[in-house]
Amino acid sequence: MDDQIAVDGLKLATHLARPPGTGPAPALVLTHDFPVPPRGALASGLTFPELADRIARDAGWIVFTFNLRGTGGSDGDFSISGWLADQRAAIDHLHARDDVLGIWLVGTGVGGSLSLVSAARDERVRGVATLGAESTLREWTRDPNRFLKHCRRMGVFRTTGFPFDAGTWIREIEAIDAPAAARLVAPRPLLVLQGTEDDVVSVEDARAIADAHGAADLRIVQTAARRLRHDPRAIASLLGWLDRQEV
Repeated sequence: MDDQIAVDGLKLATHLARPPGTGPAPALVLTHDFPVPPRGALASGLTFPELADRIARDAGWIVFTFNLRGTGGSDGDFSISGWLADQRAAIDHLHARDDVLGIWLVGTGVGGSLSLVSAARDERVRGVATLGAESTLREWTRDPNRFLKHCRRMGVFRTTGFPFDAGTWIREIEAIDAPAAARLVAPRPLLVLQGTEDDVVSVEDARAIADAHGAADLRIVQTAARRLRHDPRAIASLLGWLDRQEV
């Protein structure tokens, strides 16, 4: 079911998938990665409703996915604080439903990194799964002007002149520390999925996140590339992990 939620006066495009039946069920927030060429922000999260529907059907979970601000059909401009606010709003949205038995977070790429940060700050989150999550975003800020130009090319800025305080905007990016967040998520369950042929994130990033947690389920998917959500082995691992969660 496609819909919208309001966050900070912005409208975010959302999709809710429910499993067969009418009873209560565990729920997860599914968060997409940063936009990539050639279509950039326009195509962000385009296939996530389909993945949400599959998880709902095969795992029996309620799945809420959405476009982060500045992407797809959502209003606004990309910032780390804004994207974290969007995730909090998604958690709030599920928490307010009377058919939700508990909330987990699943994220791909940067969406996975931010899912760890959100879970570390919110005890309502009962577990996290990441697919190709960055341990840090400092690579983005090595050349801030270059990254700002990249953001404009990707279309994640909808407001002329944004960001209005580039220094604060950059510092928010530099502050993301997924291993530190994973340490705070423990002892809640964590699944870390990583492809060996990922051209953005290394296996070492995944190990750093898993080691910081201390009891994570680390799955290295051989020969898998960046888009793990399209790899049947990765999705099978995710579905199996969801099936093992205590509801």
